[in-house]
Amino acid sequence: MSGWIDLAGQRALVTGGSKGVGQAVVAALRAGGAKVMTSARSRPDDLPADVAFCAADLSSAEGCAALADAARETMDGVDILVNVVGGSTSPGGGFGVLTDDLWAREINQNLMAAVRLDRALVPGMVARGAGVVIHVTSIQSQLPLPESTIAYAAAKAALSAYSKALSKEVTPKGVRVMRVSPGWIETEASVALAERLAEQAGTDFAGGKKIIMDSLGGIPLGRPAKPQEVADLIAFLASPRAASITGTEFVIDGGTIPTV
Repeated sequence: MSGWIDLAGQRALVTGGSKGVGQAVVAALRAGGAKVMTSARSRPDDLPADVAFCAADLSSAEGCAALADAARETMDGVDILVNVVGGSTSPGGGFGVLTDDLWAREINQNLMAAVRLDRALVPGMVARGAGVVIHVTSIQSQLPLPESTIAYAAAKAALSAYSKALSKEVTPKGVRVMRVSPGWIETEASVALAERLAEQAGTDFAGGKKIIMDSLGGIPLGRPAKPQEVADLIAFLASPRAASITGTEFVIDGGTIPTV
């Protein structure tokens, strides 16, 4: 990676960096030479010694404020902000089972974490006249799954719209804002889901993966994306090689979305 992009001297904050895509993004930005800080609810055992860490629950305003303060104290500001943290914990059962509390939880985790961190840290980028913000959205903002991810999909759609508006405001001031929209990614959580579905259906792991792909309408590539593949895209967008790219969304879904 270090021969492909140059992020030397850049200060990067990656949320949700303890596993999955976030962990891969931390590794990719480190390899490019950036000084990296990350967060999760608890410190991972395998965190590299040179990566700064702040334990924070980013679904709360207090957690976001604590992380922003830690980034300013530890790195004296942020040049690259990658909002990875997100996910869905709502039960299946469609719209009728989604209480106000469940809606609030999904929105706080998938929308407001990014909004609050941007509000705290982007003004510093604007003051310096340079910076990069990358929001990890989801193809479910376009392809929601009504059985179990309505609130998650709606929150990610809101994040996408907010990100576009932010880019129009701060790009003229030197701050690039982009969205990366993954489809199904083969993380530890998704592997566990495939295994659980396989057990319920009386099939093997490959059969469990097929159940998930079929629920998405199929993945023409024939497999989910790897976390490293998503991280490589994010590292490129954060680098000077993407200096003229802003305000747009990059879909990395193996062809899942069937429309232009």
